[in-house]
Amino acid sequence: MFDGKFRTNIERGLKPVGNNLRKVGITADWLTAMGVLMAGAAAVAIANGALDLGLLLLVLTALPDALDGAVAKASGTAGPRGAYFDSVMDRASDALLLGGVSWYLLDTDPGSKVAILPMAVLGASFLVSYQRAKADSLGLDARGGLMERAERTIVLAFGLLFDSLLVPVLWVMLVLTLFTAGQRFVKVWRQASAERPKPEPFLDRTRRRNRRTARPIAQTWRARARERAENRRQTPG
Repeated sequence: MFDGKFRTNIERGLKPVGNNLRKVGITADWLTAMGVLMAGAAAVAIANGALDLGLLLLVLTALPDALDGAVAKASGTAGPRGAYFDSVMDRASDALLLGGVSWYLLDTDPGSKVAILPMAVLGASFLVSYQRAKADSLGLDARGGLMERAERTIVLAFGLLFDSLLVPVLWVMLVLTLFTAGQRFVKVWRQASAERPKPEPFLDRTRRRNRRTARPIAQTWRARARERAENRRQTPG
């Protein structure tokens, strides 16, 4: 949702910051890597029950994640390699954070099956991400949805802020993430099912090309034939 409605405005506002960071030598890849390290630190804090520290680190994790794209554009290094690295590191950050939450739930309630809940959220979020990646590879658009990565981060932060609501928040994340997966599936399915112009059979294309080539030749031949006939008429017998 944020990706579709607010991303352009956010990137426009971060452009001056990206220029300043580029001038001091900070690269987009460095910011991406820093975001993963901070996500790992947040996961360790959450796993050990320091939810307040985990919340702070989670909020700080969003900063390099938001700035790496601005720096890449400012430095002219935006491209497939950076996009690939950023996407893979985003998935790694998600796995670290939700893994930390799962560890925390396992420690607070040993033997409880609720510790599986964050892993279910992780699986659903990977499904959402895969749908976009696959759609992009097919030339289709799977962007959008109710619970994208930015929304999941905000909701998780809310659960860490009010730890008594963490489990209900995770259930909400799971339901809305699965709903988003359904939204994207329907969106891509409709695009893929839309009628597309059928490619011309090879034989038909060849015939048409031959006709286009033969037409000017025939016209030239007829013009020359008329010219010869005219010359014969003008030449005394």
